[in-house]
Amino acid sequence: MFSDPIVELLGLAEVPVIVQIFTRIIFAVVFSIILGVERANKRHAAGLRTFIIVALTGTISGLIDSFLISKYNVAIAGVSVALGIGIAIISSNTPIYSSKNQLKGLTTAVSLWSSGFVGVAFGFGLYTIGTTASIILIICLSVLPSLEKYLKNRSSHFEIQLELKAKTDLPEFVAVIRQLGLNIDDIESNPAYLNSGLSVYTVSLSIFKKELKKYKTHIEIIEALSSLPYINFIEELS
Repeated sequence: MFSDPIVELLGLAEVPVIVQIFTRIIFAVVFSIILGVERANKRHAAGLRTFIIVALTGTISGLIDSFLISKYNVAIAGVSVALGIGIAIISSNTPIYSSKNQLKGLTTAVSLWSSGFVGVAFGFGLYTIGTTASIILIICLSVLPSLEKYLKNRSSHFEIQLELKAKTDLPEFVAVIRQLGLNIDDIESNPAYLNSGLSVYTVSLSIFKKELKKYKTHIEIIEALSSLPYINFIEELS
């Protein structure tokens, strides 16, 4: 039989069932609050309340399945499986494409999905699994973005949104890009700005000059490009 270290450490196996139930719910809610606050601080659609509800629902499903398995010898944790499918459907509708043709909300979607399973772990009384998963999720959401940003800023490939003063300026921009030591991997007119009178493009670039790759970050390259007289606006797409 699987023995959870946290259960043994806190002596939870010996306490009344009602106390175990409340303890599992409290663990799930505490960790979901931390996750929810992190997402809310970054102004994501799925914030504090969403994460609490998802984790709480996961805990309840785990408690129900735990009861059914122990009381009626049910072979499959059907409620938890159904919950996983349900959260997956909700999460799949969370990501959206912005006006810059970027996929937004993917991290929040998968975090929401993981939060549900963290709740299931706590619902079954698997405190070590639930706590470890929660800590890793918190690290992924709050610590790793800085490292990810640094790595992206140093990578050989990046995308920009480019707004030119006129479509006729595009050939000159392409010529300058090549002179700088950059390749244009892809360039397309942004469909969000069709019929707006604006010349907006999404451009995929790669750095091929060793000197440029070694000494220049994406930020410095974009700052240099922004000084061109025919560019209204330019920024890197995350």
